[in-house]
Amino acid sequence: MHYLKLFFRASILAGWIFFLFTIFSACSKTPEYQKAPLKGTEAVFSETDFKADMPVFFTYSYKRRNINFFVLKHDGKVLSFLDACARCYPERLGYRFEGGRFICRECKMGYSVEDIEKGAGSCHPIRLKGELRDGVYRIPLSEIEKHADKF
Repeated sequence: MHYLKLFFRASILAGWIFFLFTIFSACSKTPEYQKAPLKGTEAVFSETDFKADMPVFFTYSYKRRNINFFVLKHDGKVLSFLDACARCYPERLGYRFEGGRFICRECKMGYSVEDIEKGAGSCHPIRLKGELRDGVYRIPLSEIEKHADKF
């Protein structure tokens, strides 16, 4: 009888441990990437740091928030976007880049690099305004900071 009580208590304890593990491991965590290179009031990147059609993800810390974004070189242009879907940003999951396609981690909508600027329906990354001058791509930090509420 004593062993039965011990077994019952151990089963309850194991159930609680499994429950807590499941709850905490299911919580999504916003990815964190390499820190954005800063110079004064801008995030600054050399155009040569980017391969064609391969996004590079960065994190910029602002007011205890990590704002994720990516920079992409495509068709001779350098573009930048928040790592946040215009529709799904409340989930704070962003995108993954797989097989030449951007895929929203929340709604699983995917599209090619060629379609990055138009997205698909209401699922598309939010554009960050930057400027390429003399081989250097600059994004004003104020442009990134105004989107802190998305993270």
